[in-house]
Amino acid sequence: MTGGATILPETGRGTSEAGGGAQAAGTDLSTSRSPPVPLHHPADGSPPPLGEDSRAHFPGLAGGWHYLDTAATAQKPQAVLDAMTRALGADYATVHRGVYARSADMTLAYEAARARVASFIGAKSDEIVFTRGATEAINLVAYSYPDKGRVLLSQLEHHSNIVPWQLAGWQVDVCPLTPDGRIDLDAAEAMLTPEHTMVAFAHVSNVLGSVLDVQRAGELAHRVGARLLLDACQSVARLGVTFSNLPVDFAVFSGHKLYGPTGVGVLWGRAELLDRMPPWQGGGSMIDRVTFERTTYAPVPTRFEAGTPAIGEVIALHAAIDYVSAIGLERIERHEAALVSELRDGLRRRNDVTLFGPEHSAGIVSFALEGVHPHDLGTILDEEGVAIRAGHHCAQPLMEHLGVPATARASFGLYSDHSDIAALLRGIERTARIFK
Repeated sequence: MTGGATILPETGRGTSEAGGGAQAAGTDLSTSRSPPVPLHHPADGSPPPLGEDSRAHFPGLAGGWHYLDTAATAQKPQAVLDAMTRALGADYATVHRGVYARSADMTLAYEAARARVASFIGAKSDEIVFTRGATEAINLVAYSYPDKGRVLLSQLEHHSNIVPWQLAGWQVDVCPLTPDGRIDLDAAEAMLTPEHTMVAFAHVSNVLGSVLDVQRAGELAHRVGARLLLDACQSVARLGVTFSNLPVDFAVFSGHKLYGPTGVGVLWGRAELLDRMPPWQGGGSMIDRVTFERTTYAPVPTRFEAGTPAIGEVIALHAAIDYVSAIGLERIERHEAALVSELRDGLRRRNDVTLFGPEHSAGIVSFALEGVHPHDLGTILDEEGVAIRAGHHCAQPLMEHLGVPATARASFGLYSDHSDIAALLRGIERTARIFK
């Protein structure tokens, strides 16, 4: 390649000479570029559809499968699959290392994805750290945050927001819940002391769907000098949130719950906090200079991205964000809220069902069928072509609080519709008859 850039017409990505740094030299990556594969929009230019009309975009839903386990992992639209295939096929090369044209192209696409993630959550590109998932992102903060002390968690947290703090040596305190399954911020206010240096709460419970009052939680944390980490895995795909406009210091989420691939997650942190944190893992890419006597480290975010990254996954995450953004998070939130209301109404008409969590939850309904273990219910529903989650949902302390070993959970996505609810209710009725 001789001095200049080659533009790929089908992607809009450019290349320029790249060294070993975090981006191709002389390239402005502050604005988002198109993902490697164009998204599939209706011919009239309208936003992609919701519900049943969207299912043609999701190969995993072929055959009329009623998928009600999106809180575990979302199905992938064809645009994401195409982006992943191309990134690992025709476009594939390493990033941040090669001086040849394709490597520079991939570096541009990789860093454009970082910029797209940043714009999606209202952040700056250098505040976005790519990880293997939200679990790794929480571990990174738990181990690298320099002011270890007491951390306040809640009874509804996922294991990934409990175990890392224990392993990293934090002293854990637990905030109780309100009767309807929300984090009790009045109790949190009474519990917080200057000894607490971190508060780590789920934005949306993966079991109950209850939504945290982020503004108040952040204010309470900051009042005693603590930082607020938000587990946004269940919120980022359905609630439009600009983290930097809220009293939040760190936020984590996974790609696969955002209709993207597994194997990639995001840590967002305020730049001044990330700058204070030492590397968590060592290896290639995250260094400035290495000798046997001493190593110096790259600036944020490269400092936290040791080794060859998940290139295809990051680029496919870009496509996923563009897909949900084209639909609109407000539309997705309204769509899922209507389905939650419909399902809760249907379950409430039965006298053998216990509902858990608040009336207005974010895309998630957990329940128990009297006399039937959730695993048995899930097995029979599977025979009916309905997929739910049955178990403790990686939230054993919450199950103990609820006084049950497990619950059944139905969770919605942008592709869910009334037929899924009808099929679920039919399956519950059949299960109840079997166990009479």
